[in-house]
Amino acid sequence: MELLLLIEMAAPFVADLQLRWPLARLTPQHADAVRIVITNGSTGLSAQQMDALPALQLVCCYGAGYENIDLQAAQQRGITVTHAPGVNNATVADHAMALMLSSARALPLLDRAVKAGQWLGHRTARPAVHGKRLGIVGMGNIGALIARRAAGFDMEVAYHARHPRPDIAYRYVGDVLELARDSDYLMLACPGGPATRHLVNKEVLDALGPQGFLVNIARGSVVDTTALIEALQQKRIAGAALDVIENEPAIPPEAAQLDTLILTPHISGRSPEAQQAQHDALLYNIRACLEGQPLRHVLTLS
Repeated sequence: MELLLLIEMAAPFVADLQLRWPLARLTPQHADAVRIVITNGSTGLSAQQMDALPALQLVCCYGAGYENIDLQAAQQRGITVTHAPGVNNATVADHAMALMLSSARALPLLDRAVKAGQWLGHRTARPAVHGKRLGIVGMGNIGALIARRAAGFDMEVAYHARHPRPDIAYRYVGDVLELARDSDYLMLACPGGPATRHLVNKEVLDALGPQGFLVNIARGSVVDTTALIEALQQKRIAGAALDVIENEPAIPPEAAQLDTLILTPHISGRSPEAQQAQHDALLYNIRACLEGQPLRHVLTLS
């Protein structure tokens, strides 16, 4: 049996896989023997790749996302696809709030300035977060956790999703453009994929306006990066904080020149607790597959 790892994974977790399954190989030296693939939503797995692995039985998403896995092709080939929903929701929500606060209060810029001896020159007023309007695009489990945290800052929360949620007390807005227009902070917590590609474009950014901030902990593809950089350069929005960006890890050269843009390296879901839970979910499904037992969190075509 060969286990094919397509993504970066912390060394202790790789070592744990090798310890549990000594015969597992983490390189596709013998494609005909690969039974299990470990990937994630960003890396995905295409129909062509599946065809190159004739013995493939299971595709494990290391995390909740699965937008770039061809579920239809997997189903047609009798390949099971699993993921790990919910294991890092709270950590992502924490990071989203940290990005919003850091952008509003310009913390990275002020840190650099003070360390460079520019204390007095940067004691200007910065926007508050408490009492402001937060628009959340995507009201799944992560969006709901962000909203709960925002309530602690006395923020006025509204949201946009494919459908309103009757179990959610926050105001539903049926159009992203309208939500941006009514928000001081626009938070992206929606799925990636073709349906949300460049959902945030020039028009949405203009609706957010020169006092507005954008935060993205969803997928880089949700934001038109060229339009965002132009909006920041022209001060048509006040700032942006992104944990994800199109074509990551590469970033546009202009991004490095913008003090109003904060970037983190797609780590919103990474905490020791979240990573261990994610790894435990992976181990469970690998073991269940090899032992012919029921799998958890199996993905099917909706």
